[in-house]
Amino acid sequence: MDFMKILRSLEDFLFEATSWLAFYPLTLWRVVTRPLTWMAYSDAEQSDEGEERYDRALSPPLLLLITVVLLNMIGTATHAVPETTSEVVKAINSTPENQALTRALVFSLLPLMAAVVMLRARGELLSREALRAPFYAQCYLAAPCAVILNTGIFIFAHEELSNALGVAVMAGGAAWFLVVQARWFSAKLAVSIFRGAAFAVGSTLAAVICLLAILTPIALL
Repeated sequence: MDFMKILRSLEDFLFEATSWLAFYPLTLWRVVTRPLTWMAYSDAEQSDEGEERYDRALSPPLLLLITVVLLNMIGTATHAVPETTSEVVKAINSTPENQALTRALVFSLLPLMAAVVMLRARGELLSREALRAPFYAQCYLAAPCAVILNTGIFIFAHEELSNALGVAVMAGGAAWFLVVQARWFSAKLAVSIFRGAAFAVGSTLAAVICLLAILTPIALL
């Protein structure tokens, strides 16, 4: 075993992990303030290879995953996990790893369905390679959505906080998300903003339906 190779691997890991401290809040802020710009950046980065990919920001799936892990840690620390009688849900909530993985899969439905709708609207065949670019771009949007949704749930779970505040946070977040989605679909498909809005609503509803189809049986087990 080459000790120097191990040492270099540890150096690379340490640098990469600590760089997240700077790039995570920076990337999240950029996506919130200029979502379409950074979704276009994600598209452009698909052609790069190796260490040059996403050199100016966290990659979209990594941004989403870190966001979900942080939200899971906050939810556990503040006891914002709802009680349930479902054995499957109890098993999911039994470890932080299970919770984080489940939440990541749940929030990935939004970028997945938007990417599928985009490809179908273009008349393209569904493939892993064709799905990658729109999925990555949409992961940038999914991260702020996860923050907004969990903030609303946190507010609802605490009686000392007004439910009206929770409704306002989630309604504002939904409006931001749908406006950005409408503009993204409009630009990508070269259609009017109204048709873009229809695609945005349709893909979001599809994601919600898929989520309910998955979670409803789980909650009953």
